[in-house]
Amino acid sequence: MGAAVTHTIIYGKSVVENDIPSIPARNRGQIKRAIDERLTADPLGMGKPLSGQWRGFRRLRVGDWRVIYRVVDMTVYIHVIGIRRDVYDR
Repeated sequence: MGAAVTHTIIYGKSVVENDIPSIPARNRGQIKRAIDERLTADPLGMGKPLSGQWRGFRRLRVGDWRVIYRVVDMTVYIHVIGIRRDVYDR
């Protein structure tokens, strides 16, 4: 068997400056693990496609948190991380 193919993760500037610092520490590790384990391995299979203004993006559910991302070739671009009730209003 060959080596597992992994995707590169790129975080948007607003995710790094605003979203991640606002996540409680107890959730931050859980979200980071979900991104590292699920999105590097199979971003298209793990996330649900979105519609409407978010068409072309996908979301990964981590408890009440959502990671909104887009996959281009072998790169996963993280655009937003937020609590479910607020994340789609951006």
